[in-house]
Amino acid sequence: MSKLKSIVAGFILLVLSQNVLADADLDQATQVVSDFQAELIDLMKQGEQLSFEQRSAQLRPVLIKTHNMVRMSRAVMGREWKNLSQEQKKQLITRLIDLSVASYAHHFSSFSGQSFTVKSAEKVRSQIYVKTFLVLPDDEDVSIDYLLKKKGDSWRIINILSKGVSDIALKRSEYVAILNKSGFDVLLAEIAVKIKNFSKD
Repeated sequence: MSKLKSIVAGFILLVLSQNVLADADLDQATQVVSDFQAELIDLMKQGEQLSFEQRSAQLRPVLIKTHNMVRMSRAVMGREWKNLSQEQKKQLITRLIDLSVASYAHHFSSFSGQSFTVKSAEKVRSQIYVKTFLVLPDDEDVSIDYLLKKKGDSWRIINILSKGVSDIALKRSEYVAILNKSGFDVLLAEIAVKIKNFSKD
């Protein structure tokens, strides 16, 4: 084989290997989303047999496994994140995990034939965008899209968009305003109120 043919062959192998890796990333990220959504469907199917506390306990480890809550908490606070102490950051991360779990346990508490379907997955630079729909038997389907970024060897959810609206952006707009106006302790208290309201079955 000539030197030129060797270079061309090497280039083709490199491109093919990159495509295989890209496809594997898309598959892995999509599986993370599918696993999380399967847990939500399972919660709904068990909803009437489980209390809010039981649904929360079942969901918490799955959410922690599939979401990068440290990154999401940092994104929520934006520029204000660097002004928080290490202890405040830990408290906020814990409280936002509690809020996410409570929100899902509240909203996914009964089953009437709902299902999720994945529409597409696309790699955008170092992130993957997975588009899905929550299929409602007697209503219009709801778009729920997930943005994932790799952490170590696994892909984690770093943002969720419902009907095109970013959950991170909504929280940032509300929480940063509370922090700047009333301080960190009031922010934690406001989040605690939201959690309490979700817990009212």
